[in-house]
Amino acid sequence: MTAPAKPDRWLNAKAPSLDELEHMADEAYRQLPEQFRALCKDLVIRVTEYATEEVLDGMGIESELDLMGLFQGVGLPFQSENNTGQMPNMVFLYRVPMLLYWAEHDETLSSIVTHVLVHEIGHHFGLSDDDMAAIEASVE
Repeated sequence: MTAPAKPDRWLNAKAPSLDELEHMADEAYRQLPEQFRALCKDLVIRVTEYATEEVLDGMGIESELDLMGLFQGVGLPFQSENNTGQMPNMVFLYRVPMLLYWAEHDETLSSIVTHVLVHEIGHHFGLSDDDMAAIEASVE
C-alpha cells in the first residue's frame, strides 16, 4: 500500500486555468496517432468554462456540470464537397465539468482531457466506442 501524499503539497495548488487546460488539450492532441490527426486538419478545438445554455437546452441537459465535451459540425462520414460556406467542425472541452470529474475520480487530469478529446473527435469521424478506446489506449 502506498503512503498518501503529504497534504501540505496541495496548500498552494490551484486548478488549471483555461490556458493551462488548453495547453493540456494541445499536448494530448499531439500525442494522437498521425493518421488520426491528419484527418482533423480543419477541426477547431476550444476550451471554455462550461457549455452554453443554448447547447445544454438543445441537448436536454439540466446542469452545465454534466457535459465535459461536445463535437459540433458535420462529421466526416456526412460531409460532401457541395457543403460550402459552413462553419468549421469544432470540439469544445469544458473546463469546470472536467475538473469536477477529476476531483471525484481516481484518474489523472491529463487522461480525462485525452479521453474527452478522443471521444469528441471520434464523433467527427463517426467512430464507435471501441474504436475510440483503441485510439485512447495508443496514447497511454
